[in-house]
Amino acid sequence: MRIWKILSVLSVLLIAGCSQEQKKMMTFGEDVEFLRKYTDVVVLGDLSASGAVAVVPAYQGRVMTSTAGGEDGLSFGWINKELIASGKIQPQINVYGGEDRFWMGPEGGQFAIFFDKGVAFDFEHWQTPAAIDTEPFEMISSTSDTAAFSHKARLKNWTGTEFEIKIDRVVRVLSREDAEDKLGARLPGSVKLVVYESDNKLTNTGDVAWKKETGLLSIWILSMFNPSPETTIVIPFKAGSQEQLGPIVNDAYFGKVPGDRLVVRKDVLFFKGDGQSRGKIGISPKRAEPVFGSYDAANKVLTLVQYTRPAGANDYVNSMWEYQKEPFSGDVVNSYNDGPPAPGKKALGPFYELETSSPAVELKAGQSISHIHRVFHLVGPESELDRIAQATLQVSLDEIKKAF
Repeated sequence: MRIWKILSVLSVLLIAGCSQEQKKMMTFGEDVEFLRKYTDVVVLGDLSASGAVAVVPAYQGRVMTSTAGGEDGLSFGWINKELIASGKIQPQINVYGGEDRFWMGPEGGQFAIFFDKGVAFDFEHWQTPAAIDTEPFEMISSTSDTAAFSHKARLKNWTGTEFEIKIDRVVRVLSREDAEDKLGARLPGSVKLVVYESDNKLTNTGDVAWKKETGLLSIWILSMFNPSPETTIVIPFKAGSQEQLGPIVNDAYFGKVPGDRLVVRKDVLFFKGDGQSRGKIGISPKRAEPVFGSYDAANKVLTLVQYTRPAGANDYVNSMWEYQKEPFSGDVVNSYNDGPPAPGKKALGPFYELETSSPAVELKAGQSISHIHRVFHLVGPESELDRIAQATLQVSLDEIKKAF
């Protein structure tokens, strides 16, 4: 059981309404203006050239939203305006939203960092570590397109292992030329874009080496985006038998995802990202590909996510809320679609998520692991977006739009 499995309880504890303001597609300028009423905001990029992102140091240096169309362009990131405007700190988690937020795993299991030593794996005892929830990151430098953050913390897992850590995080906006290089595809002038990445480093600053026997940590980056009725999540995967590669997809986080919301083909799957039905899926290290994304046909927005995947890495933390037989058999890529947690309940958003994780690595004192999570938002003529989708996701926009 992972974090989103408790949204039915969070809907009571958090200010989670689906307000009329949040249903309306906001512009980047409107969202930045809202955020600046309550916190400091750093805008990176060049608004005159369309692409920009809004970063909030107080929320762990997270990218709250971005645009490919300047101040008047669509704001891509979901922001929990009601919670932010309330000024209240919630007791177990503060879901501020944001397109790129720094988290860490595992959430559940004997090596969990969301549960105190020896307590039951239930909501009553679940607590998001302050280091990734309420503690601000220090902004140590910034330029027109880059902001660097740092934070030191101590964590303890369920078995009692203590971790002294340092988090270093750099958010940077990439140029069109850099974006073409990363994608390996030409981006014509008719396509507007914003491309950014977070470069995240986790360092063992203690005197004791981290061992699998006593628990490891991972970097976990989550992107929360505004949905539309015509948004489809697209995840390519490695084809092959279950005997060789294991299950194609874990689609049972909240009960099996129905067939009218998840379609699995030979080497790609389609998952609805409309923010209307709660569900989550995950892809294992043996199946995951280095790029996945979504297409919003209503607004003609192609979103792509790339991430670093070290060669041969297969140990990823397992966050199930139970004492685990396989604590390092977790997912590399996840996607969540928001919706009412139960009949008659309100959705938290609505939003949908694209998530990536680093491997779990044994680190000696002073050693680090790094994880890059890169987001591309591309807006333009469907003929051009189709060419890009085929080059990166290996499917056409027509296939995506006809998936459901």
